Amino acid sequence: MQSAQVFVTAGFAGALNLAIRGLQLEGRQAWMEDPGFPLTRTALGLASMTVAGVPVDADGLDIDAGIRSAPEAALAVVTPGQQAPLGMTMSLLRRISLLDWAKQHDAWIIEDDYLGELQLKGRAAPALASLDQDGRVLHIGTFSKTISPALRLGFIVVPLAMARRFGEVAASLAPAPTSSVQHAVTEFMHDGHYLRHLRRMKRLYAARQAALVRCLNELASESIGVHAAAGMTVVAAVPQSVSDTDIASRARLFGLAPVPLSPWYTRKPGQQGLLLGVTNLNERTVAANCSRLLEIVRGRH
Repeated sequence: MQSAQVFVTAGFAGALNLAIRGLQLEGRQAWMEDPGFPLTRTALGLASMTVAGVPVDADGLDIDAGIRSAPEAALAVVTPGQQAPLGMTMSLLRRISLLDWAKQHDAWIIEDDYLGELQLKGRAAPALASLDQDGRVLHIGTFSKTISPALRLGFIVVPLAMARRFGEVAASLAPAPTSSVQHAVTEFMHDGHYLRHLRRMKRLYAARQAALVRCLNELASESIGVHAAAGMTVVAAVPQSVSDTDIASRARLFGLAPVPLSPWYTRKPGQQGLLLGVTNLNERTVAANCSRLLEIVRGRH
């Protein structure tokens, strides 16, 4: 990889916009994981792309289902390291199958590496781009999760053959964040602070995630339960008979901020559930907050 292949962007949104414009994909079909990040779906739609929600299973994106539902797709947007929001890692067989699909159909893959090295269980899976022998993968990463979303700092690594084209597009359409921010992050990484920060955050977030999972399991309720521990969240299942968006709205009145799961689905109705973040969880109040959330789900608040 050469430095000319790496472009600094204003976060994930800036990188995604640069990818769409650089690949000239406006008006084409795109695969997106179902469920998948709602803002990605919105960004693709704003580029006049037709988005096909492709289901995921334990191995990640179902490529055969994608071919059946949108055979003319020119792009697939995936989170292979840890699927957002459900947390599975794309299997090697699926990765190879996805790369073969891109090569055979002259299509592109955007790898959204939203967690980077900040995976709480085990070692981070190798990037999909590391398997790419045909220049079909664009790798997007950000420092939003690993340092702070306030930085609005991300990057995209493009295939070498596309470097000149992307350089021209970036120069005219996608100015990078200020050099002072880039310089500060560069020094932070160069001096070893970044890796120490990651190790510290992994321990802290893993302990908080375990505390939340333990609390939910102790409730042993049919109304709310652990579906998955993924990324820096816990995915909590709630009955299909309730509205997760309504639960989230009512929870905010009590100082809680669960994210509803159903808007992450393309197909409707989506699975009802809640994404419970662990980054700012207070272990002293987690039991009380879990009980309060259960009461809200049951409609008692």
